[in-house]
Amino acid sequence: MNSTAEKSTKIRKNIRALAESAVFIALAFILSYVRVYKLPQGGSVTLVSMLPILIIGIRWGIGWGMASGVVYALLQIFQDGGIVPPTSTIFNYFLVFMLDYFVAFTVLGLSAAFRKIKYGIIISVPVCLFLRFLCHFISGIIIWGVYAPEGMLPAVYSLSYNGSYMGVEIVLTSAIVVILYRILPKKYLSPLT
Repeated sequence: MNSTAEKSTKIRKNIRALAESAVFIALAFILSYVRVYKLPQGGSVTLVSMLPILIIGIRWGIGWGMASGVVYALLQIFQDGGIVPPTSTIFNYFLVFMLDYFVAFTVLGLSAAFRKIKYGIIISVPVCLFLRFLCHFISGIIIWGVYAPEGMLPAVYSLSYNGSYMGVEIVLTSAIVVILYRILPKKYLSPLT
């Protein structure tokens, strides 16, 4: 009888995690349409659109967080219309999708690494968004560096281009999460075990 109760509890927990993840992914996608500004080769400052994905990682762990990041990456590809990078090889095209979408948004699920730490959600924002920035920075050097003005190193161009929107995203999302942490009951920004 005990194993049946445990199975039932586990099923309920998984259904709740799935439902919350679906709602938070939808919220992240909606927030990604609220753009403060958008850059010509991709990248934009949004209304804290990555925060819901970070919260999934904090609440449900690394598996749910990273899986939600992958789903969110797919939605971003569709939203952006599958941006065609300035590349002539399939491999480089693949790198753009991996670095600028799949890896960049999946790392948001790494917020789960901070789930057992006091102020974990607050700490996870700059760390995970910086990891996302690194993905875009590397892609900017490898692929998008062709847009660098003549005489400018691709690394400098990538740093300034990607830093211009990711820096604002990091500051804005960090500020909002601190405010939410202060006004919401802690149970909404804490792990569910």
